[in-house]
Amino acid sequence: MPHSIRLFAACMAISLVSWPGLAAANGERKTSSLPAQETGFLNRRIEIKGISYRYQVYLPEDWKRDDSKKWPIILFLHGRGERGSEGMWQTQAGLPEAVRDHPERWPFVIVMPQIPQNAHWTDPAMMDLAMATLDRESVEFHGDPARTYLTGLSLGGYGIWELARLYPHRWAAMAIASGGIFWSYEPSRWQQSATLPAEYASAIGATPIWLFHGTEDRVVAPRQSELMFDAFKAAGGNIRFWLYQGVAHDSWNRAYNEPELPRWLLGHRNDPLQQHQPIEAERVVIPPHPPAIKLSTTVLDNLAGEYREPNSHAFLTLYRQGNILFEKDQYGNVSEVDAESSTIFFYPHGSDDVRVFFDRDPENRVTALVIRDDRHEERWEKQTTASRR
Repeated sequence: MPHSIRLFAACMAISLVSWPGLAAANGERKTSSLPAQETGFLNRRIEIKGISYRYQVYLPEDWKRDDSKKWPIILFLHGRGERGSEGMWQTQAGLPEAVRDHPERWPFVIVMPQIPQNAHWTDPAMMDLAMATLDRESVEFHGDPARTYLTGLSLGGYGIWELARLYPHRWAAMAIASGGIFWSYEPSRWQQSATLPAEYASAIGATPIWLFHGTEDRVVAPRQSELMFDAFKAAGGNIRFWLYQGVAHDSWNRAYNEPELPRWLLGHRNDPLQQHQPIEAERVVIPPHPPAIKLSTTVLDNLAGEYREPNSHAFLTLYRQGNILFEKDQYGNVSEVDAESSTIFFYPHGSDDVRVFFDRDPENRVTALVIRDDRHEERWEKQTTASRR
């Protein structure tokens, strides 16, 4: 057989062996060519009437592209300080911050548009932007029409009231922190304070509403939420109002950190066939801290002593002065420590969610101090006389 014919035959034999493998390899690449869907905070962009806007959407970790699951979806409107064009500032306050702290509490797709500087959510073009981003992400990320929620803070609260009024049948429930309908940039609206809240109550109807406000708010007066609560209560609306004592404009820090809020949202569905039962309007004043109880000096003396972090030089000292327990850290900062119960303590001039507990041995001797908030805990071992030497 000529050399050229033998070479051709050998090539054909090799090709017959390698083609199936090549085809399999190509098939493998085809089936794995789509990247896994990213979750968390995603950068997005939308163009409306020739103008491009950046925004964010949040996907829970277990969201999947290829399943048929419908997801509850939230439209979140940011405040005045988060306006811009970079598409990310709106994730720094309110709901997005709460989601970063506790993603397990928020199994929602969350749409977070951003408006430019000098714009307001009540501008028609900005309301169009909000709805366009919601519509787009509802389709792409399997948003559930029966579980579509509305929330916002401050300037965003103004926008929430407007979207609720314009699209009253779109929302399963809504939550507003430090918002209202009397816009700071249109003070003449206050002239309609006797009639305007009732108009919103009539338009929005039975959509469940949860309002949050601080008693010391000097930016958006708490009277705004009071007027809306009274109007919806008079109309038989489904409304609750939590007023935080001693809190200024940033009531959203407390509101979005309420574990009950996401559960409350999920407890409502937008079902046209569902008969809404009358619900008594709820108004609650939330104190900054629980009432303190007095413990005996014997109990307080048992808690007093020096405490150290394990394997650390950091220390703090508890001491009694009269009937009050104080904590002094290694830098000389002193904080009062009050008793919420015989076993739970708090800082009356500190964060509202920090609690102090004490571990004890079988002989009821205090062995450690444990400081907890809703994210983590610190353990400080009590030093005995021998250990301090």
